[in-house]
Amino acid sequence: MDADEVEIRPVISGGQPRGKGGGPAKCKRCREPAKVEVARANAAFCADCFLRYVRNQVTKAIDEHSMFAEADRLLVCVSGGKDSLALWDMLMEMGYDTTGFHIVLWTGEEYAAESRDMCERFAQARGAKLVVRDLKADEGFTVEQIAREGRRVPCSVCGLTKRYLTNLAASQGGYDVLVTGHNLDDEAATLLGNALHWQTEYIARQMPALPSTHAKLVKKVKPLYRVSERETAAYSIIRGIDYIVEECPLVAGNTQLRYKDALNSLERLSPGTKQQFLFGYLDKAAPLFAGSDPVTLRECNECGQPTTGETCAYCRAKKQLRAKARPPVEFTEVAP
Repeated sequence: MDADEVEIRPVISGGQPRGKGGGPAKCKRCREPAKVEVARANAAFCADCFLRYVRNQVTKAIDEHSMFAEADRLLVCVSGGKDSLALWDMLMEMGYDTTGFHIVLWTGEEYAAESRDMCERFAQARGAKLVVRDLKADEGFTVEQIAREGRRVPCSVCGLTKRYLTNLAASQGGYDVLVTGHNLDDEAATLLGNALHWQTEYIARQMPALPSTHAKLVKKVKPLYRVSERETAAYSIIRGIDYIVEECPLVAGNTQLRYKDALNSLERLSPGTKQQFLFGYLDKAAPLFAGSDPVTLRECNECGQPTTGETCAYCRAKKQLRAKARPPVEFTEVAP
């Protein structure tokens, strides 16, 4: 058994792929010994055919939703994790014009440094362009500070910050499309959470491609929505992509993780559950929600970026943080 076989199989199925007769499984495409099992597709693949399978899923997502064209300039959001780096790798292999964009959010000293290092080493090894935005250096605060001072959930603040800064970078940089690494597991868990709370305005916008609806709002796409989390991990291992394995230090208690755990339990009992749930929504229910919660965008009074109110949520959070950080006014008594 070679090294790849030992590493990859536990990522997908926890053991060696077996054929119907109990012997080693054959690759569905080339009939060579299989190394990666994809239970939801009732298939197993050798390493090369697995890479082909994943790339085909991404290509299908791009084509079905007209995500971008060969001439488009793509800003790819990268965190240092397996999903975003694997996606950037695929898009470069496909010949697209890509630039990586990483935000140092400072959700932990070591985690921030390692995440940035992963992105920089990945880009350097491939001669790719990477743009880095440091929240502490550029804005003077961290996600942890905003969450603590505003008494908000860290993941909510992190999401708000990333959405604002990634769109700002894409808009100011003249990019045609903003690309994120949300995978099948992410999208299915988000859909479950939105459906449980009947957040119709969010359900209506949960699409693999969101068009630009304002001059300063860049088109946003998710080419990995057809690929599972375990599949991107296996892809990264086969391709030799080094990525940060540890979870964000502030992720504890995130409701999204509970939704993922629930879906993982169902997936173990019935492979393909996540795919059926998400794809079923996109095929049958999404059209029913489209346009159900229309919003009118205007420019923020503070920063000029698109928002639904007078001041965007990001500027409000910054103003709140800076107001609390402002030193108290000292009064000096003046003798009559």
